[in-house]
Amino acid sequence: MIADERTAELARNLQAVRSRIERACADAGREPATLIVVTKFFGAADVHRLAGLGVRDVGENRDQEASDKQAECMDLDLIWHFIGQLQTNKAKSVVRYADLIHTVDRRSLVTALDKAAARLDKVQDVLIQVNLDPQVRPERGGVDPADLDALVEHVQQASSLRLRGVMGVGPLGEDPAPAFARLAQAAADVRRAQPAADVISAGMSSDLEVAVAYGATHLRIGTAVMGSRPTVGYRRSKGGKNNEGEAQ
Repeated sequence: MIADERTAELARNLQAVRSRIERACADAGREPATLIVVTKFFGAADVHRLAGLGVRDVGENRDQEASDKQAECMDLDLIWHFIGQLQTNKAKSVVRYADLIHTVDRRSLVTALDKAAARLDKVQDVLIQVNLDPQVRPERGGVDPADLDALVEHVQQASSLRLRGVMGVGPLGEDPAPAFARLAQAAADVRRAQPAADVISAGMSSDLEVAVAYGATHLRIGTAVMGSRPTVGYRRSKGGKNNEGEAQ
């Protein structure tokens, strides 16, 4: 697929997703939500295309891929969102490039991020990921709602972190509406403790309309914009050219 064809494909997909978001927000009687395009497994060449199409918010799941990609896109005015599960030993790396970290879900991670941000003399914006599954599933991440208040307090005590709100992932194979309703309640609880924490990160390609109906301010959209994931996985692009690992 040549570059012009790929750009045209992304433009069509973006228009369709933006239209969905506009309709959903209009139906909910609210301002448009922020579209975060998730570029996991897609190379820097596609990020440059997206920027040319007006995308400013980019989401990444994996530290190594995100770090490499951000380094190749230093010429772009982008907001980088880290939306994947984060190990404490990756905190130092992620803080170097992430504008907003969505997946803070435990005290040890708060401590690691705070220490890493302090070393860079940076105030790191973070969201607390709330578990929305019927039972806690460690592989999916998220703090148990019963422990949310304590984690909020721990973030507030961190000198180099700024709590911006909450994040959630809809349960697999279930109606997302009850889960997003719980997230909206968690967001309200957080705002009572920190009124400026007004971000609700929820909704993906299949359920963005439901997320908007329950107050999502930021939508993490991958497949609906980028297309199917490359079968050979991400490989770093060189010189801004498309690479075989993108296949997008």
